[in-house]
Amino acid sequence: MNHPNRLRAAIDAPGTTPLIGVFDMFSASVSAQHYDGMFVSGFGFAASHYGLPDIGFIAWPDIVAFVQRLRLAFPQQHLLVDIDDGYVDPETACHVVQQLEASGASGVILEDQKRPRRCGHVEGKQILPLEEYLEKLEMVLAARRDLLVVARTDATEESEILRRAKALAATDADVILVDGVRSVDRIRTVREVIGNKPLLFNQIAGGKSPRLSLSELGDLGVDVAIYSTPCLFAAQSAVDRALADLKAADGRLPEPTPESVGVPECLALLERNLSRHHPTVPAS
Repeated sequence: MNHPNRLRAAIDAPGTTPLIGVFDMFSASVSAQHYDGMFVSGFGFAASHYGLPDIGFIAWPDIVAFVQRLRLAFPQQHLLVDIDDGYVDPETACHVVQQLEASGASGVILEDQKRPRRCGHVEGKQILPLEEYLEKLEMVLAARRDLLVVARTDATEESEILRRAKALAATDADVILVDGVRSVDRIRTVREVIGNKPLLFNQIAGGKSPRLSLSELGDLGVDVAIYSTPCLFAAQSAVDRALADLKAADGRLPEPTPESVGVPECLALLERNLSRHHPTVPAS
């Protein structure tokens, strides 16, 4: 079974499939110890690769190169990739989708925002006319071979959310995402509107959506959950704390403990990513 179809099987299985947002190869290495799936978060990648907010700076060759590195190091992981608006125009979106599928991605998320774009959980989002987005989405769906495609709307007004969710569910997109959904009741309403189409929910700390467990999401009929930023936010907090402690200790490293990480522990993590250590898997 190829990578896209393995992800489809996971989404079709009972319960809610979690995909953890990673922002570089190191965060992916830690994530792979705990979860079977990764989400290449635009928020995290913009922060890590450019040191910039997620407002449209990402260049598609950088995302493709990152996915190539991920797939070589993690041949068994699900890799769902945020491609924002497809990097503006439909031709570029189709080209990127084909590049990512050839690189081993399991799926992509394509949003209906227009430039200047924003993180889905902040104010100031603007959306394309529905017909324009549907045209781009249909071109992307025709360009893929097996790649899983998530159709995402960033609409915020309830009637427009439901109008778009229903229209997206009528396409051949595999999964539907309403980003920034603000309540459990709205999740239920979207679930009803899209029928049998799989539903994705985006969990992001400090965002607009409620904090829900996988069990709660499963009861709501959510098929897959992406956790966009836990690795990124944990890294910011941990690095800041470690350097503040180092400064307070006049530059003396802390005493090693059984829980601390040093050279041996770090190398043990990284050596797992060497391709010669991996079993052969079917080509995607």
